[in-house]
Amino acid sequence: MTGLGPVAWPPAAIWTERLVLRQAEARDRAAFIELFASREVRTYLGGPRPREELEREVPALPGRRPGLFVIDLDGAMIGTISLDRRDAERPGHVRPDTAEAELGYMFLPEACGCGYAAEACAAVLDWVADVLPGQPVVLCTQTVNDRSMRLAAKLGFTEVERFEEYGAEQWLGVWSPAAPCG
Repeated sequence: MTGLGPVAWPPAAIWTERLVLRQAEARDRAAFIELFASREVRTYLGGPRPREELEREVPALPGRRPGLFVIDLDGAMIGTISLDRRDAERPGHVRPDTAEAELGYMFLPEACGCGYAAEACAAVLDWVADVLPGQPVVLCTQTVNDRSMRLAAKLGFTEVERFEEYGAEQWLGVWSPAAPCG
């Protein structure tokens, strides 16, 4: 995986009790557009983008990049999880000399409140613990994003610091793979 070490991408699909975490496919295009156009999804992520713009710009095969998992429920995409290196220039780090792996996620509004985020993120963190032993993972969210704050706590992230970015107070937590997350 580019930037996250010697992991081949894409990995085999990850199966949980209800979900499949897999590589993006052409059939996911409409769901990608919905994620980026949704005011509800993008409230804490810079706001929605115009649907017309997305229709023009989103490729026929969206989301095909190292570190991005599509979350599939019964054959349909309900969200994404990403693992990227946190830019060293941004505030908020566990290790000042390196860019940590950062967990990100987005779910379609109809998939919220069903426990899918916790299930999918726990599976990805367990995967990280297997393929990148000892790799800490960070999660950054706005402190006013109650759902993400609760999810971070449920997954075992512990607060590292708070700081101002994008005009809002941000919370940075770290998860260490000492024990599987589930």
